[in-house]
Amino acid sequence: MSESKPAIGCAGAGVLGSAIIRRLLDCEFAVTVWNRDREKLRSLIALGAIPAETPADLAKSSEFVLTCVTAGTAVEAIVFGENGVASAGAPGKLLIDMSTVDANHTRDMATRLRESCAMGWLDAPISGGAPAALKGTMAVMVGGAEQDFEHARPVWDALAGRCTLMGATGAGQTTKMVNQVLVSCTFAVLAEACGLAERAGVDASRIPRALEGGRADSRLLQEFFPKMANSDFSLESTIAIMMKDLDMIRDLAKAVDAKVPVTDVATDLHRRMIDDGFGDRDMSELVTPYRARRQID
Repeated sequence: MSESKPAIGCAGAGVLGSAIIRRLLDCEFAVTVWNRDREKLRSLIALGAIPAETPADLAKSSEFVLTCVTAGTAVEAIVFGENGVASAGAPGKLLIDMSTVDANHTRDMATRLRESCAMGWLDAPISGGAPAALKGTMAVMVGGAEQDFEHARPVWDALAGRCTLMGATGAGQTTKMVNQVLVSCTFAVLAEACGLAERAGVDASRIPRALEGGRADSRLLQEFFPKMANSDFSLESTIAIMMKDLDMIRDLAKAVDAKVPVTDVATDLHRRMIDDGFGDRDMSELVTPYRARRQID
């Protein structure tokens, strides 16, 4: 273990959080971990992660505290709840929130943390999912002070293929909403295209290879269209989590008076899937209604 590498504390051991922790361990960081469900830490501890009793323990033992959870309320509880990060925060320490959270909520929490213990905050949501996290090739979009961004360079070097400072606190989260407009709409289009190919008698599994390098090509086409075509619904990211992001996109668009009609259609599809009981299923299952007898209106 390299003594020159900063100690990192990580809160959140879901699919993405666990992948981030595994990558940090592979890069030989000293990693302390906390998760509400301690059972999820078992495999990470076996790889060398150090368990923490409370989020405060992460701040006590680490220069950087990374949070990766599903909602802003969870981030707030980790940071400001009983025995939270803020209770042990200090100048020179830095919280890096890699969750996807409302930008206004992020700005409020960052101000609160700074005022309570002078600890910095970077909002740093990611794109690429668990596979990119494990390889250290995530796209990371960051909001916060430039000096904090540069201070966190060892983290970006380990986790990101590309890391961009987008502006002041909250800018990373706003950029993630733009990302999710593109991702959610692309998933909906891929599902529609897969259904069309199948109904027209084309072997849908050949579509990604046939279109590779053309204008319709994309990482999502290459990664998720084969899952749809082969009914491989192994879990990578849930429809419910995307719906959470789509709700935030709706609120942002309303606040800035932006029209997002295509995203509205994708939102309706995701909401219908949740109503039909698919909320906890993988995004590739968006293809399911396009295979059913009942047509999408």
